[in-house]
Amino acid sequence: MKAILALEDGRLFEGRAFGATGTRTGEICFNTSMTGYQEVITDPSYRGQIVTMTYPQIGNYGVNPDDAESASPHVRGFVIGELSPIASNYRSRQTLAEYFTEHGILGIEHVDTRALTKHLRSLGAMRACLSTELTAEEAIAAAKASPSMEGADLVKEVTCAETFPWEDDSRRFALPNTVTGQEGNWADLPPIRSRIVAYDFGIKYNILRRLRQVGFEVEVVPSTTPADVVLGKNPDGIFLSNGPGDPAALGYIHEEVKKLIGKKPMMGICLGNQILGHVFGGKTFKLKFGHRGANQPVKDLRTGKISITSQNHGFAVDPESFDTSVEVTHINLNDDTVEGIRHKDYPVFSVQYHPEAAPGPHDATYFFDEFADLVEQSK
Repeated sequence: MKAILALEDGRLFEGRAFGATGTRTGEICFNTSMTGYQEVITDPSYRGQIVTMTYPQIGNYGVNPDDAESASPHVRGFVIGELSPIASNYRSRQTLAEYFTEHGILGIEHVDTRALTKHLRSLGAMRACLSTELTAEEAIAAAKASPSMEGADLVKEVTCAETFPWEDDSRRFALPNTVTGQEGNWADLPPIRSRIVAYDFGIKYNILRRLRQVGFEVEVVPSTTPADVVLGKNPDGIFLSNGPGDPAALGYIHEEVKKLIGKKPMMGICLGNQILGHVFGGKTFKLKFGHRGANQPVKDLRTGKISITSQNHGFAVDPESFDTSVEVTHINLNDDTVEGIRHKDYPVFSVQYHPEAAPGPHDATYFFDEFADLVEQSK
């Protein structure tokens, strides 16, 4: 079935639909990862967005339950160059097209994703409409009429409904050793060292796995949980997760997190970093086309070390908006935007990128160990 992708500025792309049919609107953006399409599709941070993958062929290794980053897909639509006709991997359980049909996600292939990406890099992320039923004129009008990402509170759409303990199997698979001939197996988890509460603003499963892998017992709470309820649990630390939408629209969250500063050690990732920026008196702003992919260079200003990181965000913290109690610890080497901050007086730090790396490189996974050590030292 034919499908069209219409941007709010009138640019049109034609292609072939796969998965569901109908009409979807959202902010269109692009991701430069070569693999990890299932993790992208199920990342709650993509709520409200139509995602374009710049890698030319998608779907070649299929879909399996173990690689999902949440209970269901969150993308509004999916744009690719070519859908692989074969899903070939021993872990695959269904094709990408079958998965999209099951979950009602509309995809489009045979799109010139290079031209689309260059267009978005030049003019910025914008609203779009993906449809199998509208005319070009109707689709452009639908794109223009769709809500803007600025001012959007999408956390309320993805946060958990009630508190729950993370009890999923978080073991890591140890790769086979080709030198010794040792077969691959599951590495044992360390004993529980500390208890933390994790705010769910759209948390990814692999963040929870990594927290457990460094010795945390994790209790996940909804985004609307009051600070006094969290403190009443007497955790050893508090974690602020990733999530979708505009961080400036989350004033009710800023107020509760502000009450937690200095009470317990705290770490934030992505949206958690932006929320802390607001809590510290700072501001956030919308990036032209965002950082989305597994190849973003980040410099640690404390050590000079550069890491290649996985990222997914469309907003950034304004470094000029803080007071002197906050230190910028990391910057993005592509555009000098803030990638990490810490408070000089309290045990609180955060990073803008995704050190859990799902998908992506593992250069920055040490941050989970840093948080574990910080919690231990603060007991």
